[in-house]
Amino acid sequence: MPRWPKKQPIGDPRDARSFEVLIVRYFEWRDVHGYSPHSQDSHDSVLRRFGKWCAERGVTRPTEVTRAMMDRYQRWLYHYRRPDGRPLAVGTQITRLSFLRGFFKWMAQQRYILYNPAAELQLPKKVVRLPIEGFSLAEAEQVMATPNVHTPFGLRNRALLELLFSTGIRRTEITHLNLYDVDTDRGVVTIRQGKGNKDRVVPVGERALVWMQRYLEEVRPSLVLHADEWALFVNKEGVRFAPGGLGHEVTKLIRASGVRKRAGSCHLFRHSMATLMLEGGADIRFIQEMLGHSKLETTQIYTRVSIDQLRKVHTATHPTAGLHGVRSQERGSQRKAETQELRATLEAEVAEEIAEEPGEDALRSWVPRRLR
Repeated sequence: MPRWPKKQPIGDPRDARSFEVLIVRYFEWRDVHGYSPHSQDSHDSVLRRFGKWCAERGVTRPTEVTRAMMDRYQRWLYHYRRPDGRPLAVGTQITRLSFLRGFFKWMAQQRYILYNPAAELQLPKKVVRLPIEGFSLAEAEQVMATPNVHTPFGLRNRALLELLFSTGIRRTEITHLNLYDVDTDRGVVTIRQGKGNKDRVVPVGERALVWMQRYLEEVRPSLVLHADEWALFVNKEGVRFAPGGLGHEVTKLIRASGVRKRAGSCHLFRHSMATLMLEGGADIRFIQEMLGHSKLETTQIYTRVSIDQLRKVHTATHPTAGLHGVRSQERGSQRKAETQELRATLEAEVAEEIAEEPGEDALRSWVPRRLR
């Protein structure tokens, strides 16, 4: 489906080489090649921002964009400030420039341009940051206990939070879930067309399944607006949640729980699930499968958050881990005594074996000097 201009067209829509026409053709090509609607919307926003930036400088055709203009736009992104004074995050800058590189690469492949001005564009160095600190188990339990389960929407919210914490599912993915995607007998949820248009099946804990079953049997039939509504979770209007609406609902529940002042949403449960499972001894590749990460490197960032095992090793081995080093000194004395005891036992056993063998004098030369 072609993307028509959301606001004022960029350039002359009658010009076959204008931003407006080429952006629409680009998205038609992406639709044919199976790119997800969410990805399309993100690209559309970025390309139109760039087209508007060029039009303000008298350039209404992508064919007129030069390498110097691309460098200038990259600097503009770096110096841009939001209304609250904050700069664009490095990841946001990388995303916008990457989308532009894809657009100009397509135009070069389709022979709309002879030279790709974005081909040699050097992206900013990516800053690897830790994810937002997730909940501890006690905090997660406190948040999930916040909804009043004696009300229809409270029971719905409890089932929603339990599913988020049990599966680590993304916000958009949970809004796309349908009734037939939950298999309570097998204890699994099928996530269809998740990030990257990939399907996956994830297990659901028994407690989450119990709350889901209660929601489906006791509450959902009275909440849906139409009998043919297949959405698993519905909003107050009785229709499928929008991702933003779901995130707003979860944010309200987190704030009402009082566990933290900083705002958070569905991704906090995703981070918490991954971190707590790693601390519980889960293999990182199983976490990768649960989260739906295509690359193991994406999942490995949680190993930096999960410091429980590292803390145990530090406490057990660092010379000053104890108060004033007393604990370390005690462990050091204990290790020394154990080593001396083991050495004495070994020496006695070797000496006894040598004494029992004939030709003791001949064998004595093989005995270590410290055992003679």
